[in-house]
This record gives sequence, structure tokens and C-alpha cells, in this order.
Amino acid sequence: MPDYSIGVDLGGTNLRAAAIDRGGTMLDKISGSTKFTEGREAVLADIASAISTLRERHGTAGLAGIGVGVPGFIRMKDGFITGSNNLPYLENFPVRDEITRRLGTVVILENDANAAAIGEHWIGAGKGVQDLVLLTLGTGIGGGIVSCGKIIRGIVGMAGELGPVTVVPNGNPCGCGNRGCLEKHASATAVTAMARLMQLGEELSAREVFDIARQDRGKPGDKAREIWNIVGECLGIALATLINTFNFPLYLLSGGMLPAWEFFAPEMMRTVERRSFTYRATKAETRIAMATLGNEAGLYGAAYLPWVG
Repeated sequence: MPDYSIGVDLGGTNLRAAAIDRGGTMLDKISGSTKFTEGREAVLADIASAISTLRERHGTAGLAGIGVGVPGFIRMKDGFITGSNNLPYLENFPVRDEITRRLGTVVILENDANAAAIGEHWIGAGKGVQDLVLLTLGTGIGGGIVSCGKIIRGIVGMAGELGPVTVVPNGNPCGCGNRGCLEKHASATAVTAMARLMQLGEELSAREVFDIARQDRGKPGDKAREIWNIVGECLGIALATLINTFNFPLYLLSGGMLPAWEFFAPEMMRTVERRSFTYRATKAETRIAMATLGNEAGLYGAAYLPWVG
């Protein structure tokens, strides 16, 4: 039996777990919704059950370890989750130690966006690159920073939280207490809000705004394309700041908004070039690209944790 590990990706509505070998081949996968409305005990039981099922199928002899990716800030030393709006009943609870107790084996807990960055670094668009930044574009905006092949976590696991980065001084207010956050101007939620303000529709999804931009050549289409230009400009400001700060070779974007790349990327790239001298000086060495693992990135990254710590 080759060495393998188990990765778990706990999202706001579902739970997925996979057995993945050292070469990055997915051997087995379990997917399903979790009983989130039933509280902490139901979710912990689901996590333990999925891991136990995979361990029974593939044996314990070759199991390198277990990694679990969850939304929120992770206090790595204590194994606690803080700041997880989607999983409030896991707040300040010793999740890592409780799963370890139930399974009788060591578990590594990690932020879900960090896990996605690790996954892209290991087996995705960042394979072979030791330094990269990942931006996850969804309902909100998250991020992960990999340096020298290791994730940067900060003192309490809050490094790489790129959604609160200011891109519009005195812009839209955010629940974090800031104004002009990237998340409030370039996430799927922001696209929906802009579509409502521009009278395209009350509750259009980002996908529907993309469809209007792609299919309509009249006034609605013009409005939709302007929304994506705004998204691109705000992403470009954030990326220019990151490039100026890190001078890394690779910056990846992932998440459910990638289908609209053709509409937001041109303005994003123009803004990066205009605002980052570092980018202009290192164009040959600096790439901004789409991630390739999709929603599997977190699974791969969580599974890779036992090998990289």
C-alpha cells in the first residue's frame, strides 16, 4: 500500500473528504451535505465518519496523516477556529483536539483558502513554484500566501486574509469595520449589489451578470460589462499591491467567478501595469493566471498538510 493521506474540505454547506497518495493521485472521495442546522455534534460526527470510512477502505499502515480545511481563522497552536461566520458553533472550540480524540490519530487544521493555496502549489497551477499568492473569488474573497513552499499563517493564523485589503479609500462599508475592502467591491456579493444599484435585477447572481455581459449588446449588457470592469480594476489594485509587496513569480485567482475572466481580466491587467512598477520591471518573470484545481484545491491542500506540516 503506497503512502497516502486524507484531506477534508468543510464548506458552508457541504463536506468532502478524499484519500490522496504522495504523488497527488486521488484514490477515493466522499462528498455530501452536512447537518449544519443540527449543530456542532452533527458536524463533528460527519467529519469523523468520513475520515473513518476512507481509513477503513485504504488501511492504516500507509496513512501519513489527516488534514482538515475549514473557513475561519485558525489558531494553529491551540487548534481553535475563530472568525468563522459560516460555522458559528465551532467558534473557540478545540476542533482539532476533538477530532483527534474521536479518531485516535493526529489531525492538522487549516484555513480553507490556505489549504487551496497549498493544493495549487502542490499539484495545480503553482506546481514547481515555491512562492505564490492565491486569491479565492466567491461570495467573499479569501487568500493564501505560499513562501518557500510553506504557507504563511501569521501569529494567530490570520495572514493571507486578502478580502479586507482596502482598494477604494472611503468606499463601501464592510462588516469588518473597514471601508473600501476588496471583498466589498470585487466579490460575487459585490457584483450582485452593483447589479441591483444599476437596475439590472434585484437578486442576480454573479453568473447571471456574466451571462448578460456575454449575451446582450444593448444597454443591459453595457451595464453588466461596466460591473466587470469595476471588479477588474479593484482586483488590479489589490494585485498591484501584492506584487509590490512580495515580488513573487506567480499570482493565482480561483473560485466561482473565473468564468467571467474575459470580462474582468483586461481591466485587471491594465490596472496592475499602471499601478505596479515592480510588475512593469519584471513582466517576463511575473505571472497572473487562473488556478486549475477548481473546488478540489482545498481537498488536495488539506491532504498535503501531513507532508508539509
